[in-house]
Order: sequence, then structure tokens, then C-alpha cells
Amino acid sequence: MSSQNKFCANCTQLFTLTTEDLVMYEQAGIPPTADCMGCTWKRLLGFWILGRFRVTKSALSGKQIITMLPESVKFPIYEHEEFLSDAWDPLSYGQDYDPNRPFLEQLTELQHKVPHPHQLGRLNTACEWTDDWWESKDSYLCRSGYRNETVSYGYRISTAKECIDCAYCFDIEQSYDCLYCYKGWRLKYCFNTHDSVESAFLYDCRNCNNCFMSWNLRNKRYCILNQQYTKEEYFEKLKQYNLRSFSAVQKLKEEFWGHLRDEAVHRENLNTQVTACRGNFMTENKNCTNCSFVEKSENCRQLIRGYEAKDSIEVVSCGLTERSTRTLLDQWSYGNSCVMYVTNCRYSMYLDSCEECQDCFGSVGLRKKKHCILNKQYTKEEYEKLRERIKQDMVKRGEWGKFFPFEMAYGPFNMSLARWSFPHMGKKEAEAMGARWEETPIPSYENAIASDKLPDLIDDVKDEITKQRLICVESKLSYNIAPHELAFYRQHGIPLPQKHFDQRTFERFRPMCLMFMPQHGICYYCKKEIEHYYDPELGFKKISCTPCYQQNIS
Repeated sequence: MSSQNKFCANCTQLFTLTTEDLVMYEQAGIPPTADCMGCTWKRLLGFWILGRFRVTKSALSGKQIITMLPESVKFPIYEHEEFLSDAWDPLSYGQDYDPNRPFLEQLTELQHKVPHPHQLGRLNTACEWTDDWWESKDSYLCRSGYRNETVSYGYRISTAKECIDCAYCFDIEQSYDCLYCYKGWRLKYCFNTHDSVESAFLYDCRNCNNCFMSWNLRNKRYCILNQQYTKEEYFEKLKQYNLRSFSAVQKLKEEFWGHLRDEAVHRENLNTQVTACRGNFMTENKNCTNCSFVEKSENCRQLIRGYEAKDSIEVVSCGLTERSTRTLLDQWSYGNSCVMYVTNCRYSMYLDSCEECQDCFGSVGLRKKKHCILNKQYTKEEYEKLRERIKQDMVKRGEWGKFFPFEMAYGPFNMSLARWSFPHMGKKEAEAMGARWEETPIPSYENAIASDKLPDLIDDVKDEITKQRLICVESKLSYNIAPHELAFYRQHGIPLPQKHFDQRTFERFRPMCLMFMPQHGICYYCKKEIEHYYDPELGFKKISCTPCYQQNIS
């Protein structure tokens, strides 16, 4: 089987399917993708809901729930524990297959009837305003996290404690406005910083203590702008920077990013302990190609955000899975294709929001079932016969192996992770893919304060601010300053944020979104051609191959 060059069915860009790609598709029994890697990810990420938190009621009990699912969602929403209970039966929605109609059209109709859980996450305490949040406590307005405590406005963080406004951070404590940081304590405004404490405005620093506005440092203390100071000189010099002022911090952010563009050295990728891999943000992987945010995985291709995955292709978010193909949020599973939001499922296809199922096809909301099609129970023999018939019909109609139609997305494209991951993508391009774009009206409020009218200094903020509605001048959305949040800002000398928390997270995460599509360039030092992962929008001038980076950064 030889490689194939194809034109993307969506953007018409020429791309290549390698022999390894084709073998994996053949093993899965579905046709190879018709889309390039970028369009494949846009399509899959377009189904990962990332809406605004809102208060509503469970369609089963009337219990108040907090969800990111939009008001326009077509299926009933149940409180998560109710969804998992025996208070309802997914098989009661079962329907017969109609060979005269497209199967995915029938599946869409079924999905719009079957209840879904109001949020993802379990084993939390006082984490009502969260989603995809697990084994955590006292967290507020957070998404995608594991074992966190007293965290607010977090996105994709794990084992964090007493942090606000952090994204893609792990094992950090008492930190603020950080991105891609590991094992830190009392960090502010840091990006790609590991094993560091009591520092601010650091980039690509390791094992640093009391450093400020610096980059590419290793094992340093008391540095400002990469210059070494004594302890006494450092703290005296630091007095020149007023981090308690919002306007001063904004100027420092601009200065910081100027240094990153012009002076910092950027390694071609941020992979560690990988073998025969191509992609970015990978750790302890082997034979993974075109992958990003992947750890401890082997023989995977076109995978975003995976952990202990094996022999999988075209996947967004998987953990402890094997032989997954064209899936989204497929966890602890084996041998699935074209599924989304499933856990502990095996040998299944076209499942949505199912758990502990095996040999099921085209079903929604099932738990601990085998041999079901369109939520209807069959014997093993009946299942295999009908599944084969449906497959042949889908092959004839050109449906077989395609991912779900966008009519089955939980929300509009602009309320999905695709919108965050591809910030350049707008309404026109989304609609051309078949997705919908939903402009939600922004309510007006009386007696609200425009965020740019907030006190510049944290010292000038009164307790009454926690009772006031604020309007973000950027997004026009309303937000508030919670009492625990104000206490954190005062404790750490941080000025009040002047943007809605979603806007802040979107802007903070943006640099990483501009670092997972391959680019071609030249090493700053040796001038050889390299493949790196820094979008031209970042403007980084000193991009280096790994050997030159290791030689010059120590």
C-alpha cells in the first residue's frame, strides 16, 4: 500500500496520506479521511462544546443545574447523576432502522430525543460552576481539570491549588495568569516555565527562584531582564515595577512579548523524551505523527490531547485507549470508530454519550449494553446481520466512516473548542463546513460598571466591588469579582481583571493554539531547514533546531 496525495475536500489544500495512515484506516474498516489535518481537527474540535455557563433546570426532576450546553440544544438535559441513574431507560427511545433513509439522518433524530448529562465530571465538592472537572473541590468557572483545589477561571489544569486564570498548567500553587507551567509556586504572567517559584514574566525558564522579566534561564536566582543581581539589588530593582497597577502590568506584558519576539530563543518543538515523533507538546511518546498535547502514547497519528493512547488515528482527547479512529472524547476504550463522549466502550461505532457498552452501533445515552442499534436491543446474530446491512447501505450513500453531521454538535461552532484552537476561523468558513454559527444576544444591564472604569490599583478597590456587575469592554459580556477572588488579588498584589473570564482564557490560550500546526523555517543558528511549530503571527525571530538550542541554552 503506497502513500496517496489528495486535495482536501474542505479547503482544497494538497495533503498526503502515508502508508502508515492508510494501514490504520484499513484496520479500522473505514475509508481514509478526505480532509487535510487542519480541517480534520476543526471538524472534530467543532463537536467539543465550550459554551458559556448558564443556570437552567433538569428536564427530569426540575432540579437547578449549571451547564455549558446552550439554550438552543435540541435534546433534553438531565442532571449528571440523574442521567446515570435508573430513573429513565435509554432503550425506551429505541427505533427501527429505515433502509429508505440515510442512517446518519436517523441517528440525528434519535440524538435530539435522548437525554444528555448537563456536564462532564465526577467526585467533586463545591464545583457546581465547572465542566469536564474531576476529583476536585472549591473550584469556580473552570473547564477541563483533574484533582484541583480552590481554583478559579482555570482551563486544562491538574493538581493545582489556590490559582486563578491559569491554562494548561500542572502542579502549581498560588499562581496567576500562567500558561503551560509545571511545578510552580507563586508565579505570575509566566509561559512555559517549570520548577520555579516567586517569579513573574518568565518564558522557557527552569528551576528559577525570584526572577523577573526573563527568558531561557536555567537554575537562576535574582535575575531581571536576564541580568544577574544580588539578592539586595534584585529586590531594590523590583520596586521600579508596580505590579499592583493594571496599566503598569499591561505595559509589562507588551514589553515581555517584545522580548519573546526579538530576543528569546525558541526550540523547534517542545517535545521531551520522544522517539520517532512529529508534532508538538509531546512527552514520553513513540512513533506518534502529527500529534499535539499527547503523553505516554505509541503509534498514533493526527491526535490532539491524548494520554496512554495506542494505535489510534484522527482522535481528539482520549485516555487509556487503543485502536480508536475518528473519535472525540473517547476514554478507556478499545476498537471504536466515529464515536463521541464515550467511556469504557469497545468494538462500537457511531455512539454518543455512552458508557460501558460493547458491540453497539448508532446509539445514544446507553449504559452497560451490548448489541444495540438505534437504542434498540438485538440478539448477537440479529445485531451482526442488521449492522452489516446498514453498513452496505451507508457505503452506497457515501456515509460509511464519516464523522457525525454538524446537526449533532451540542452547540454552535463558535461555542466549541475549534473556535479557540483556530482563532482565525470565522463564521463563513464554519458554515462552509456545514457547521452553524450562533450569535447570542447580549443583554443590557442597569447600574453596571464598564470594566475600563475599574480602579487601576488593587489598593483602591473597595469591598463593594463584589456586589457590582461589570461589563467587559472587549466582549460586552457581564462578569463579577467574587469575594474569594478579591481576597486573592489583595493577598498577591494583583490588579482587577478588566475582561470577562472567557475572553481572558481565550487570549491566554491563544499562543498555544498558534503552536500545533507545522511550519517550515530556518534555524537561527546553523541556518539549516527545520520544521517548527510557531505560527508567523507570533513573530518569533530566533527559532532554533534542537541541537543548536541545547548548545546555546544552558
